[in-house]
Formats: sequence, structure tokens, C-alpha cells
Amino acid sequence: MFSPPLTITFLGTGTSGGVPMIACDCEICSSSDSKDKRLRSSILVQSDTTTIVIDTTPDFRTQMLRANVKKLDAVLFTHSHKDHIAGLDDIKAFNYFQQQPMKVFANALTQVALKREFSYVFDEHKYPGVPDITLHEITDQAFIIGDIPVIPILVWHLKMPVLGFRFGAFTYITDANRIDDTEQQKIRGSEILVLNALRKEKHLSHFTLQEAIEMSQSLAVSQTYFTHISHQLGKHQQVAAELPKGIQLAFDNQVINCN
Repeated sequence: MFSPPLTITFLGTGTSGGVPMIACDCEICSSSDSKDKRLRSSILVQSDTTTIVIDTTPDFRTQMLRANVKKLDAVLFTHSHKDHIAGLDDIKAFNYFQQQPMKVFANALTQVALKREFSYVFDEHKYPGVPDITLHEITDQAFIIGDIPVIPILVWHLKMPVLGFRFGAFTYITDANRIDDTEQQKIRGSEILVLNALRKEKHLSHFTLQEAIEMSQSLAVSQTYFTHISHQLGKHQQVAAELPKGIQLAFDNQVINCN
């Protein structure tokens, strides 16, 4: 499936608590390095004509302002955890300026959570000014938003199904600690992979740094960026110096191109 050249912006690269974490005075949270400042994980995917956001984090408003996003065609959700959906209310600004509902794509499980957490959005008699969205269910089938083809990839966050997405030669996966062989096949051939790497110590539902390195290498992707990083991983510059060739730590506001 043909994909146009894409520009990817890392809107946030932090875990659920962000970095710095509230009330923490560790050396990472106290760092003056801008690359150690991480909002919750999200990316912006743009072609010449289409703009997509993956997840609306609690920092969504800040992320949209910081990246100067004036137009948004759709939101894709990876899963229903609060650090990935909590900012949905702020899409109402795009409703106002674009004068149309926002297309929101999510699997059935995430749609249940959205209807529960944002019940007022789905009321039969809506209060004026609430977000206006149209829900589209993501299955295992590929689909297209504007001119950007989307291939859903099922990954596991302990026992919770989470969606990764492949856009042409670019694949984005967050909040995973297992990817089945059949789904790994959907990733193979990507030129760029974004993968979560929470910390060095073992975690029950996220890849560790070493596990993420091994997954990247097994998939034979030429360039990998790690995201969903906690303050427990270490300072950006120190960890980056330890990584194998072709693997980098992503950082907030980083922009990459994929042709």
C-alpha cells in the first residue's frame, strides 16, 4: 500500500507520570537538559495533506500549542489508559476552527472506555460546546486516513491488547511487553521503528531497555527510536551513549522524516 513521505513529530516521550515526575528530586527529574523533559507519549504524523495524532495525552493541549498544530484530521488511539486518552476534551478547539466532527479511531475496548470517561460527549442531548467526534472501530484490517495508509499491529501490555500502527515504512509501538510472531511480520521491512523502553529494571507490562534493544535487532529495522521513557531509565545523554548503532532515545519535539 503506497504511503506518501511523512514527517513525524514526537509530541511526548515520557511514561504515565512524565519527566520530571511530581515531587521527585532525583538527578533525572532535576536535570537542566531539555532532553530530560518528557511529556506523556504521543506523536504527530503528517503528509502534505493529512495530519494525524496518536493518542490524546493529559498534555494534549500543551503538545498541540508547542507543535503549532493548526489542522488535525484524525486521532488514533493505542489503548484506553488515562495517560493516552485524558486530553480528548481539547479536540473541541479543532471542532470550532474546522467546523466539523473529529474522526476518532479506536478498537472496541478503547471505545468502551471513551464512552465511560467522556460520557457527556456521547449524550443524546449534548451540552453546547462539548467535543464533536465520530467514532470508527479499528479491527485487524488496514485502512486509510486522507492519503495515509494505516496498518494496525496488535501488541500486548501484560494481558491488555494495545494497538501499534504502521504508516508506510514507519511503525509506532508503545506500552508493550510482548509482540506475537504474526504481528512482528507486519513490522518487518519498516525503515523506522518507534518502540517503548521504560527502564533498565524488569517491568510487568513494558519492555525494558535491553528487551527493546533485542526486539529492535530481531526485527532488523535500520533505525529505532525508544519512547515511553521513565525517569528510572537515566539521563538522556548517558543512556544514548550506551545504545547500539541504529538505536536512539527519542526526545520531545524531535522531528524525523520517513520516505
